Amino acid sequence: MKPVLLRLAGFTLLPLLALVLPFLLLPIISRVVGADGWSSIMSGQAIGVFAATIILWSWNISGPVEIARSGAAPARAALYSSSIRSRTVIAAIVLPLMTLIVVFVAKDGFELDAVTMAWATALTGFSPAWYGIGTGQPRILAVYDTLPRFFAAVISAPLILFTGQIWTYGAATVVAVLVALVSFHRRFGEAGTWFPKRPGAVVRELILPHAGTAGINLTGSAYASSPLPIATATVPTAAATAGFASADAIYRLGLFSVVALGNTFQGWTLERDAADPRRRHLVALAAHAVLGVAGGTFLALFAPWVSSVMFVEAVRADTLTCVYFGVSFFFLSASTPLIRNLLIPARRQKTVLLWTAVSAVVGVLLMFLAGLAANVPGVALGMAVSEAILFAGLLVPALRILPTVTSPATVDR
Repeated sequence: MKPVLLRLAGFTLLPLLALVLPFLLLPIISRVVGADGWSSIMSGQAIGVFAATIILWSWNISGPVEIARSGAAPARAALYSSSIRSRTVIAAIVLPLMTLIVVFVAKDGFELDAVTMAWATALTGFSPAWYGIGTGQPRILAVYDTLPRFFAAVISAPLILFTGQIWTYGAATVVAVLVALVSFHRRFGEAGTWFPKRPGAVVRELILPHAGTAGINLTGSAYASSPLPIATATVPTAAATAGFASADAIYRLGLFSVVALGNTFQGWTLERDAADPRRRHLVALAAHAVLGVAGGTFLALFAPWVSSVMFVEAVRADTLTCVYFGVSFFFLSASTPLIRNLLIPARRQKTVLLWTAVSAVVGVLLMFLAGLAANVPGVALGMAVSEAILFAGLLVPALRILPTVTSPATVDR
């Protein structure tokens, strides 16, 4: 277990540095902008998350597996450069559309703040984190993903304090991320392949063949990122949506632990030299279940108090909303290893996509109905129901695969 613990530490502690300071900025932001600005900025961030998922397409799911199996550096460079070409084509369409949507959702006077926050978040779609996960090198995450965002937060914190201009954080993050991406590509990518020369060929050769896996990503992100924008757009009371934004912010911070744990166990469970891969899968399933219980309980019991301490009392999260967010956290954590470690490597993308689509349709419908009825906790309940449906639908197919796992080759059949 020592290699696993070291890998967990690398994929957990290093990215945590990038997350801590930005979330420490949130109390400052909440005090500067008030209820209307708070919900607008956090909605921009949520929309940016969905845009980032579209830009990533399928690379965060299939990329680590392909990198781990590609072997030599030239093959890895070609794979990464292919991902850049495909993501550039997608971003050219997504980023302008995202900007228009954020302007529509944001409250008057906070459009620039919300748009810059959305851009800063959306550019994570270009993150090379999946490359570092596939190679088992947390250092790549630290140098090219964590530190740039950390420095952007350090630079923008005093600017926000002294000027009250929230957009400076988003702008600084965009600049830092772009510099890091160029540096990474110059070192790990192929020379002269940053921009696609034939976008049509990129669509045919790189984007459409991965549409199934990308569909899983997009459908899941649609309902995962939609609660706050739906609440902001449909509920007229700013105070109610501000409290919902606080609960959503704490929930998103907690999801970091699920991502870190998933990054750790995905490569570990799929290693070709594993002596007992089935045991590794069971360990991953148990770890995610324990994390789900612990995180869900914390959100349900302590998130309202944490929100009042982190932010201001005026944007305190509602208790019932936090309970529903806790339920969502449990089911999301428990379903993560089913998707990433078992079903996707076994090429069961259609199964995952089907259940993700069903859960998304049900969840988004419930969220809209709750928002139109001004039932803010009901929006969170809609997300919890969607996560529960996804877990229930994937559990049986994943457990049928588990007894057949004797080596990674049998999973990738």
